[in-house]
Amino acid sequence: MAIQLTQKAVDNVNRIKREQNIPGDKALRIAVVGGGCSGLSYRLTFDNPDPANDRVFTFGDVKVAVDQKSYLVLNGLSIDFSDGLDGSGFVFSNPNASKTCGCGTSFKA
Repeated sequence: MAIQLTQKAVDNVNRIKREQNIPGDKALRIAVVGGGCSGLSYRLTFDNPDPANDRVFTFGDVKVAVDQKSYLVLNGLSIDFSDGLDGSGFVFSNPNASKTCGCGTSFKA
């Protein structure tokens, strides 16, 4: 298993990088942090990958970096992007989540 991004997610990562003038060599860092109504939350930032401590995945011209500790609960994660009537944003599908909250960004592993 690994981390997966849909093409729509990749397109929106590239859009955000352009809009925020993020250098092209920066990776999308996906991390798990404490917080949210279910106990854990996803944190997305742009950062330089650390080859000694990160797992790095490539989707076209988008690199994704995940630290080893976060990878324990993110292995198998799939990220899509939704721009529906209830708002737009990244949608996380995590097979390791035993419980998720209504907002979809908080989970319990």
